[in-house]
Amino acid sequence: MKRQVPGLAETARDSRPQIPAGIFLVRVDGAQFRWRAHKPFYVLRLSILEPRGLAGQSIVGRLYCTQKAMWKLGWFLRDFLYDPELLAHEQVDEKALPGLRGVVKISHSVINGINLDGFAPASQWEELSGPPASSAPRSNTAEATR
Repeated sequence: MKRQVPGLAETARDSRPQIPAGIFLVRVDGAQFRWRAHKPFYVLRLSILEPRGLAGQSIVGRLYCTQKAMWKLGWFLRDFLYDPELLAHEQVDEKALPGLRGVVKISHSVINGINLDGFAPASQWEELSGPPASSAPRSNTAEATR
């Protein structure tokens, strides 16, 4: 019996992470619920939209659905502007997830691969991706050293 396993080809390419840890503007390409007795979860396939240098690459990560981790699933759904009516009825429709956009912060771990550490609405991408503000304007710094 053959079984389609999304993301499997990515593991065979290279053991080092191809996508650096950081913040990305992404679109949900797919979501699939996986039942495990102690840790049910959603496998999310996200496509990078920004930064442009990584556009088109995929991020595959898990969001657990245990009582302890439910806050993170809710955070993802709210920030990616999931249907509030379905959310109010405690329903996740896998067919409603593809196409949703938002910002995700990722990190890497040996055991789980890619960790989905944080989320924000797509409207905050410019604010979150901009260069960090310096602590003092350059002209003031130059005057202070004279």
